[in-house]
Amino acid sequence: MSSALHRILLVLCLVSLLLQMTAGNPNVLMIFIDVSVVLWWCTFFFFFFVIVLGGGFREWCIADEQTPDEELLKALDWACGKGGADCSKIQVNQPCYHPNTIKDHASYAFNNYYQKFKNKGATCYFNSAAIITDLDPSHNSCKFETVP
Repeated sequence: MSSALHRILLVLCLVSLLLQMTAGNPNVLMIFIDVSVVLWWCTFFFFFFVIVLGGGFREWCIADEQTPDEELLKALDWACGKGGADCSKIQVNQPCYHPNTIKDHASYAFNNYYQKFKNKGATCYFNSAAIITDLDPSHNSCKFETVP
């Protein structure tokens, strides 16, 4: 589940809470009970989505569209070489070869490197050629991995 969906869920909970508090009920205890019920349900749904449905906060490292191809190519070469990313899936006849653009291949390589090494301190920087996104860049049979 994307963090955008988490934000929507949070907003819905807050709106529900606000509606409960402004329902015009003068009984403070009743408002407190209603608010606690709303908060309980919000918490339940949040954890249901995160834990049961395997959501959570996922992020991918992709090429920044504003970066010139020459810079992306340098970063791509580093990621697939010295960086240690597994770039086998962006080779000809592999699931992530198409679209055959420097930006798409760099995105795959950047993400592979980032997911592989982020728990060891790696960043999604690539000399300012990459950015973090919460939108899954996977397409067709090309799957971009995420690691918690």
